[in-house]
Amino acid sequence: MIYVENNSTNPYFNFALEYYLINEKDLKDDVIFMFWRTNPTLMIGKFQNTIEEINEDYVKNNNINVVRRITGGGTIYTDMNGWQFSFITKNYNGNGIDFKTFTTPIIEALKSQGIDAYFNSRNDLLVDGKKFSGNAQCVKNGCKLHHGSILFDTNIEEMVRSITIAEDKIISKGIKSVKDRVANLKNYLKEDMDSLKFKDIMLESLLKESSGVYNLTKEDIKRVEEIAKEKFETWEWNYGKSPKFEITKGKRLDGGKVEFRINVDKGIIKECKINGDFFGEGEIDDISSLLCGCRYNKKDILDILENIDINKYFYRVNKEELIECII
Repeated sequence: MIYVENNSTNPYFNFALEYYLINEKDLKDDVIFMFWRTNPTLMIGKFQNTIEEINEDYVKNNNINVVRRITGGGTIYTDMNGWQFSFITKNYNGNGIDFKTFTTPIIEALKSQGIDAYFNSRNDLLVDGKKFSGNAQCVKNGCKLHHGSILFDTNIEEMVRSITIAEDKIISKGIKSVKDRVANLKNYLKEDMDSLKFKDIMLESLLKESSGVYNLTKEDIKRVEEIAKEKFETWEWNYGKSPKFEITKGKRLDGGKVEFRINVDKGIIKECKINGDFFGEGEIDDISSLLCGCRYNKKDILDILENIDINKYFYRVNKEELIECII
């Protein structure tokens, strides 16, 4: 096993690096390992609907990254006080999903620090009955990618607020609920340490039998940055890959109730029906027609609404209220 040193905290770069090591780079070793972290980020599973998973306003207002993985599983929140690990196995000839093989070294490393971690038989690692790690994997071009998360001292409030669209009172209950179900490993270590010290002790255990360390070259970094820009930073990958879905949203406003029923496919509005007991002089189908073909995101919808006399179609409704009925 060879360890690839990666100090980037950019999630788009880090997922692009995995992609690069799988598809383009030959390090003359059948097993590649990385241990990395990111700025605040929501990592979306390959088959998930990004729009339904995130609190878009909170995410944008708090500069939280959104990136889709090439693996399945659910959405996770990561920040600078959490860690990710990646195993890339070249020339893989196994069959089916196998989480235990790749999580066992993590468990053993933690046990050496007095943490009684264990695998829950699905895809999570637990301590004291609480989850601290989720795992996902895929096989691509004869390579198996397994990556997982480790909660060390992650901000649980940010996690709940960025994923859950809810009232503050519901969020507060959600934070308590999550705290009851997940664990930050910092609370289980006998020695007080920061996240970088935690990385050091984990690597000391995990790399005992490694064949060495590979440091990325300027050429590697340039190519990985290209992949990040071409794939992992794009709206088409992070939002457009969302499966087809239908959504109904609406609000009761001063001008009456306004409800939008929208069909979205690959992130694009394909059909839009507007209902309610509001008043208006314009043909409401004009609004539906303008929205069809638009990306289902706040910025693109606002760009369309900028050129519309909202009050002509929705009496006593302003643009900001209308957008809340759509997305």
